[in-house]
Amino acid sequence: MLAQEIIRTKRNGGTLSTAQIQSFVKGLTDESWSEGQVAALGMAVFLKGMNRDEAVALTLAMRDSGRVMHWPDMPGPVVDKHSTGGVGDKISLMLAPMVAACGGYVPMIAGRGLGHTGGTVDKLEAIPGYQTRPDAALFDATVRRLGCAIIGQTADLAPADKRFYATRDVTATVESVPLITASILSKKLAAGLQGLAMDVKYGSGAFCDSLGMARELAESIVAVGNGAGMKTRALITDMNEVLGLSAGNAVEVLEAVNYLRGLNVEPRQHEITLALCSQMLLLGGLARTETEARAKLQAALDSGAAAERFGQMVAALGGPTDLMEHPEKHLQLAPVKKPVPSPRAGVLAAQDTRAIGIAVIELGGGRRLASDAINHRVGFSAVRPLARLIDEFEPLAYVHAMDEASADRAIAAYQAACVIHERPEPATPLIAEVIG
Repeated sequence: MLAQEIIRTKRNGGTLSTAQIQSFVKGLTDESWSEGQVAALGMAVFLKGMNRDEAVALTLAMRDSGRVMHWPDMPGPVVDKHSTGGVGDKISLMLAPMVAACGGYVPMIAGRGLGHTGGTVDKLEAIPGYQTRPDAALFDATVRRLGCAIIGQTADLAPADKRFYATRDVTATVESVPLITASILSKKLAAGLQGLAMDVKYGSGAFCDSLGMARELAESIVAVGNGAGMKTRALITDMNEVLGLSAGNAVEVLEAVNYLRGLNVEPRQHEITLALCSQMLLLGGLARTETEARAKLQAALDSGAAAERFGQMVAALGGPTDLMEHPEKHLQLAPVKKPVPSPRAGVLAAQDTRAIGIAVIELGGGRRLASDAINHRVGFSAVRPLARLIDEFEPLAYVHAMDEASADRAIAAYQAACVIHERPEPATPLIAEVIG
């Protein structure tokens, strides 16, 4: 098929056939489509959209552009979770071992940081020796033996998506709901999942800055995921403040380890974690009701079974064998630690959460360019949640930096991102909607 005719069809608002979409994806993979042609079709879809059947066809074609994992003879359901990203979002680190301790199997292919949001792979690389790109045999064996393994995307999983996304990134066509949907789901389907719980975040620290945009994306992902044969459900969750007590890499892994050990459990983060895990158990048939699912998950935490799974996963993938017993020994933080003093007394009413994510990048904890190395030791800890009374000079958080100058810049940025009033702002719901 001629690339220009496929582009013309979509440019004119037509519906692409499955054959046309498969021809496009083949052109992505074997590079018979030029960058200009890929960009042109991306812009045509951005402007004209895709219906559900087109989005399903694109998702499946990108899934099949590389290796597709299969999990024969697995004694339990193969399920996973994906988040659209946020600041302080470390839920994957707690969720995978919790679900594994309840009988699920979680082959999680995670991502790196994107923009102001942190990435699960970057966090895991704060653990000395942890292999985020093990060979296929080790990944397979770890999932089967322990019930979970969290790794980064390999080159042979949905390679068409990798090329298409790189082109979209430099042609201002990232914010297309059908293309975002196909990008996310092609990789999850390539992991051989039976069920997916989707965390679509909205608010000042999220990719979706409005509830309406989050709802559109969640509905698209659920419809296309189910249309592609994978049970899919989405939660729309609040990202108008840092999630949990930390933002960075090593600081977030340390918080996740402590959470699994029952230490310093932050209520909002705990609730979202339980909600997403519960959906995974329900999708996998491991619980009949959400109440039953939550009871199983809490038991996995209280008994230490979830913490044990995480520790075993880390050791199996090359990390230290005593991370759960001595996390501070392995998760080293930056040498300069300073409080972020509140400039006035009052109520911490709101946060520009995106600005806090940018402050982490400025410290070195994220990337300005894709080739940048990350400093895993920097970030913010002991983050104060919204709606709390706070005294003048009381810490809003603590910054971990490599030197005094960068610490002071981060303090100023964090203070500027916080709104302190005499009374709290109206609260946004923690879980706005469940789709599917």
